[in-house]
Amino acid sequence: MAPPTHPTAYERHAPDPRLVARSLSGAQQGVFWVDDVPDRPSYEPLTASTTTDLLVVGGGYLGLWTAVLAKRRDPGRRVVLLEAHEVGWAASGRNGGFCEESITHGEENGRSRWPDEYDQLERLGVQNVDALERDVRELGIACDFDRAGTLTVAVEEHQLPWLEGGPDGVLDATATRARIDSPIFLGGALEGGTALVHPFRLAVGLARAAADLGVEVHEHSAVTGLRSARGGGPLQVETARAVVTAENVVLATNVFPSLLRRNRLMTVPVYDYVLMTEPLTDAQLASVGWAGREGLTDLANQFHYVRLSADNRILYGGYDAVYHAGGRVRSSYEERPDSYARLAAHFLATFPQLEDVRFSHRWGGAIDTCTRFAAFYGLARGDRVAYAAGFTGLGVGATRFAADVLLDLLVGESTERTRLEMVRRRPLPFPPEPAAAVGINLTRWSLDRADHRRGHRNLLLRGLDAVGLGFDS
Repeated sequence: MAPPTHPTAYERHAPDPRLVARSLSGAQQGVFWVDDVPDRPSYEPLTASTTTDLLVVGGGYLGLWTAVLAKRRDPGRRVVLLEAHEVGWAASGRNGGFCEESITHGEENGRSRWPDEYDQLERLGVQNVDALERDVRELGIACDFDRAGTLTVAVEEHQLPWLEGGPDGVLDATATRARIDSPIFLGGALEGGTALVHPFRLAVGLARAAADLGVEVHEHSAVTGLRSARGGGPLQVETARAVVTAENVVLATNVFPSLLRRNRLMTVPVYDYVLMTEPLTDAQLASVGWAGREGLTDLANQFHYVRLSADNRILYGGYDAVYHAGGRVRSSYEERPDSYARLAAHFLATFPQLEDVRFSHRWGGAIDTCTRFAAFYGLARGDRVAYAAGFTGLGVGATRFAADVLLDLLVGESTERTRLEMVRRRPLPFPPEPAAAVGINLTRWSLDRADHRRGHRNLLLRGLDAVGLGFDS
């Protein structure tokens, strides 16, 4: 017999709907991080055909890190970067700014998929964020980098055994609420290592650093085709106005349709939604505590991620992870009133002492997820095209590691990174439509059901776990 359903903590502590409506009444549809950087530089479109040693397609974190690290490895190499819209406009400029040490989407995912090399992957992940911190400092990128760690909290009794103690062990409810005060927190664990950044400032800073190093950055230069010359000649990359002839190409398009047919079913776009409050007053912040300014997340299948900005706003995101049949990326999917109302209700259930706080911004965006929830890598076109995708929301830090992997692969260098099973093997693709939509949405329904049944996973979820396709929001 199936276990009975139970309301979640967010439902048991649901606020008055009038408070939810009031909190959202002044929220503008737009990304706070982008609005917070009014003086970003712009880069001219590519208007004349050119040649280059390395062409990078995509001006998000992966493309920017690839360009920067390529020039630092070889200052004499000519590098061109093409961005279809503006640098950092997509996932890189609208995420929560959690720069995780994990390159495997967490320990559980990493140990289940790569048990023999997990300790190595964990070490490489820590070294990667250490190197990223050095790069931010040396390149002069003012992105509010703060290695404050993350407080993971249990909000249901059945989640308490899932807590894994950090340096201070597992915290009881009193100790957890002494760090961040919420009536729904039953216990927690503080993990160091995670850094918080201003995500758009990081992207803008990387673009500036790339240009200063000599990278030719072009915005509004969408790539429309990739052709290989017969006999192994240079690659031809086409835009609306010009053609770039390149010895090597890195594809850093992530959630957007790949220029390689082999990768068309490797990722799907899942939409995530975020709210940002107005700046808290000193009294409002004191009512919550949060002296450590760490990031915050909970242990539900449909989890939330929460943090403070430099000016003491609270970012509150997650829970809904929405897949639209057809797997397309569309700006119209970014406005979803039901998701924003649900997030606002959950925020007020978490922090009832902040019932007078209003949200200034609301936004959504697409995450590139793959069936193993951590990036995959590969080479194509005679090993002259390298690609990585599928970061599943943890690309703030992992894209830097991926950039090093891609540069190693292009020179044919056997390194600790390129010898990893994680790098050498691709995950399973998603099925084509309509099977993808049916499977993904049935899985989402099952996860919601599990959260309402004290974590009990149904036959579908247990089957997905058994074949390495477990999923959460």
